[in-house]
Amino acid sequence: MFGQKLSQRSRRKSLLADYSSTLGELVSRQRSEAALRSAKIESDMASRTKSEFLANMSHELRTPLNAIIGFSEFIQHIAASGKPSDKTVEYAEHIAGAGRHLLNIISDILDISKIESGTFQLAREEHDLRELIDACTVLIDPRVREKHQVLEVKADPVLPQMQIDVRRIKQVLLNLLSNANKFTAEGGRIVLVATRTPDGGATVAVADTGIGMTKEQIDYAMTPFGQVQSSYSRGHEGTGLGLPIAAALTKLHGGEFHIHSEPGRGTTVFFTLPPAKAGKDGSRNRGERQ
Repeated sequence: MFGQKLSQRSRRKSLLADYSSTLGELVSRQRSEAALRSAKIESDMASRTKSEFLANMSHELRTPLNAIIGFSEFIQHIAASGKPSDKTVEYAEHIAGAGRHLLNIISDILDISKIESGTFQLAREEHDLRELIDACTVLIDPRVREKHQVLEVKADPVLPQMQIDVRRIKQVLLNLLSNANKFTAEGGRIVLVATRTPDGGATVAVADTGIGMTKEQIDYAMTPFGQVQSSYSRGHEGTGLGLPIAAALTKLHGGEFHIHSEPGRGTTVFFTLPPAKAGKDGSRNRGERQ
């Protein structure tokens, strides 16, 4: 009788062991399948982003190149004929504009490549933030006027001196203002707000009354080479690098970068800059490599 109970107990243990082993194999298999599905989704997303980037970049490069070639050939024809034309200066301006556009595209690609490889360097210097804001609004003003938009600047009376890479923070500001102008319809409104933070840093926000984005579109727009496609935005030039570069440059300065948006109700993008006395590691900024 005792031997029979012992045998039953052994069988139960054996069955439990088999069950545990089977369950473990099943869980392991499910985890492997989930990992494979996740990897496939990431691979498909990367492939889609790459394909869209190549298609978009083809258009971005061909358009200014065609302009440069076409207008150059026309000027050559005028020069060969010996007949001056009032169009010569106009076409030369088109060539210069197309060349600048190509340069900007190449610069963006080089910037994001350096940032992702960790070789990007900042050249910090002390600079007045309000002066930088004024310079950017002057540059964007013609495009704002062209679309009959209103650009309003609300800044604290005294903004701190910042230890920043002036050219790069200017790049961030111009990108945000350009996007606001680009994706806001005629007659819309753009507001730039700059405030001093309690610790001596600064927060800058650019808000617009444009088309806005969903959370998914924001995530995609923050992916290098990702462009939010819509019936309104499809006709606008761009590599899809502006926002990722702006965010990366802000973070290299030790700041934060955030986007709040809602379809049909506009977008607000704001970034922070730490006080001049402290960099990303808490030490004083001296133009060191980040």
